Amino acid sequence: MAGFLAVLVVLCLINVGSGQEAPYRIHTLFSVECNNYFDWQTVGLVHSFRKARQPGPITRLLSCTDEEKKNYRGMNLAPTFEVPSMSRHPRTGDWYPAINKPAGVLHWLKHSKDAQNVDWVVILDADMIIRGPILPWKIGAEKGRPVAAYYGYLVGCDNILAKLHTKHPELCDKVGGLLAMHIDDLRALAPMWLSKTEEVREDTAHWATNLTGDIYGKGWISEMYGYSFGAAEVGLRHKINDNLMIYPGYIPREGVEPILMHYGLTFSVGNWSFGKLKHHEDGIVYDCGRLFPEPPYPREVRAMEPDQYKLRGLLLNIECMNTLNQGLMLQHAAFGCPKPKWSKYLSFLKSKNFNEMTGPKGLTPQSLQIMEIHHEEHIVDEPAKPHTKIHTLFSTECTPYFDWQTVGLMHSFNLSGQPGNITRLLSCTEEDLKQYKGHDLAPTHYVPSMSRHPLTGDWYPAINKPAAVLHWLNHVQTDAEYIVILDADMIMRGPITPWEFKAARGRPVSTPYDYLIGCDNELAKLHTSHPEACDKVGGVIIMHIDDLRKFALLWLHKTEEVRADTAHYGKNITGDIYESGWISEMYGYSFGAAELKLHHVINREILIYPGYPPEQGVNYRVFHYGLEFRVGNWSFDKADWRTIDLVNKCWAKFPDPPDPSEADQTNEDFRQRDLLSIECGKTLNEALLLHHERRKCGDPNSLGPPDPETVNEDPMDGKLDQIDEINHVTSNTSASVVDFSAESNQTFLDFRFWMIFLWGSSVLGVGLVMMAILRGRKGQKKRGKGFKNRRRSSHSGWEMNEQDRTIHSADVA
Repeated sequence: MAGFLAVLVVLCLINVGSGQEAPYRIHTLFSVECNNYFDWQTVGLVHSFRKARQPGPITRLLSCTDEEKKNYRGMNLAPTFEVPSMSRHPRTGDWYPAINKPAGVLHWLKHSKDAQNVDWVVILDADMIIRGPILPWKIGAEKGRPVAAYYGYLVGCDNILAKLHTKHPELCDKVGGLLAMHIDDLRALAPMWLSKTEEVREDTAHWATNLTGDIYGKGWISEMYGYSFGAAEVGLRHKINDNLMIYPGYIPREGVEPILMHYGLTFSVGNWSFGKLKHHEDGIVYDCGRLFPEPPYPREVRAMEPDQYKLRGLLLNIECMNTLNQGLMLQHAAFGCPKPKWSKYLSFLKSKNFNEMTGPKGLTPQSLQIMEIHHEEHIVDEPAKPHTKIHTLFSTECTPYFDWQTVGLMHSFNLSGQPGNITRLLSCTEEDLKQYKGHDLAPTHYVPSMSRHPLTGDWYPAINKPAAVLHWLNHVQTDAEYIVILDADMIMRGPITPWEFKAARGRPVSTPYDYLIGCDNELAKLHTSHPEACDKVGGVIIMHIDDLRKFALLWLHKTEEVRADTAHYGKNITGDIYESGWISEMYGYSFGAAELKLHHVINREILIYPGYPPEQGVNYRVFHYGLEFRVGNWSFDKADWRTIDLVNKCWAKFPDPPDPSEADQTNEDFRQRDLLSIECGKTLNEALLLHHERRKCGDPNSLGPPDPETVNEDPMDGKLDQIDEINHVTSNTSASVVDFSAESNQTFLDFRFWMIFLWGSSVLGVGLVMMAILRGRKGQKKRGKGFKNRRRSSHSGWEMNEQDRTIHSADVA
């Protein structure tokens, strides 16, 4: 009885069954299998269907074998239409459960009476939460023009895959997730959807990541291609909307109110996170009283995030989780579970306040904007006007190696006169972030680390660059019109502006990377549908924000593609001397830009590598110290300093470069080369010096240790460890990390001399006194006894002074 009352109260609050009157007949479908994983998703989706007041019925297409049905507990979780399972293909024996989606839709069309009494159909996935009514006629669907969400990673629409599997590759749309179409279109499409899925699934020769975009390369997204190729085959052109559906963890665009959440990816708020794959075997639906871990409350989220733009995304995250948990709470009550013990969280889920916050959401004009991407002309604007707003980005990880590079780049940025702001995109794991000390080194946007790929397990830290840029675009609101992207191992020498270097919307500017020979061979033909548009560029990028928004996701996907294409790692194909796929991110950039036909202005006067002779009269704006360079016997290679903490060790620095007078005088080119190399090394050390001063490390000429409260380290151990590290790394230089001046070294020698002199004098004086006392000992026994006491006191004092002296000497060592 108590369970029934709980259900009644909450259902009254969410107005179940109060779906709005629709002018057309509409039916919502979703496909599942009979297991625990799909059961808790079913509970969440059906609950949100009711909360959102979606009109018309909803039907679960349940694919089960007869054996599975014998032990299945969830037959009553939703209105259900049973479908024969095709997880194990009846003809080929292939195990591919995703084929149940088109097979289930086709079976419903042929055998369900509901399919004879409907005008419009909305097809969703089980791992979704509906936030507001999805009305095909309201979101722009027409007969012959269904509406769908954008799935940009379906690169097979642009390459040989589409040509192999449809007679109309030009009609292939990269869509999925949310599908809203007329019943007549669905009847025409469904048989082709199934048959094309079978086709692509059996085409194992073309499963490669570079052809499909499937990072596993196992044909797992064959069903998605089956849909796109089937739609192309019957002539369906989609209206593509990238605003109606959102993944929790992303931030909706300004003015957009998503009406559907797709929680296919892990998302987090503060220290709390949720990933559906962690609950693959979870029988939470049948475990009375148990819910998923509760997220922070809305007021806590508002307190932790002052930025209203980011706050919108975080509130969506907790709304998704709370709706799932509310659905589970109601399902447990419907099962007749005992009334759970009172808790603040359960009270919140039952509250009127929560149900008002999560009530049906309406569409906004921005939400209805359609992506008109077909036959879009490549637009190139006029070059940027002076004083256009600029924002500079660079990507790092939370390691000592990137920290000293950050110090150098930030110092040079402040001196360069670069307009606008700069942001460090810091990619860290949660564990690394707990120990990280460099939060104050630069204005920072924190990004989840993809060094270890979350799906493939591949270790490839370079992927953090496109992943971080995409994360920043999705989570930060910027008014900048142009974005300048740099690498951390750079030193700025002057401003890099779009108006000086002629950047324009549709025409980014970059610097030459001539070794990317894959732009000229089969690699480009495999990884882009426009190999002729592949530019060998990288390093410094100046791009219009509109281009970057279109491009960033492709940059990431193409990086994953090239990285997964191990068959083409060869030096003769990639130009990578290590043949390890290490420059996959660079090709990801070039191939992604080629997909959008973004031709670059390639400028050779922006960047120079120290150690290279400069062009006469060129004012280079950036040093890129990615390679070893030297002047005489002095040299610098950033790789030698990969593990050394120069930022948190007081007064740590690199070996000083030579004086400019020591530059090679053989000819003017060599002299200018050496002067630039000296300038780069000097700037890095200046940056470290100023950093240590800001950290209040104390006087570098003093003999005492730095204040441990300021430096957060043991002064003696830190210095000795650092000296050991540098002696190990650099064999051609006598420089040490703690760089005392010549004056302080001389002071130390003088101090040591006087200590030795005083100690010798003390020993001599004590000896003379002892001799004098021993001579008169026979006649002065009482004085002798007093002398013994004084002698013990004197000896103890000597031991203490010697101990102090030893420790002090170790400190200054």
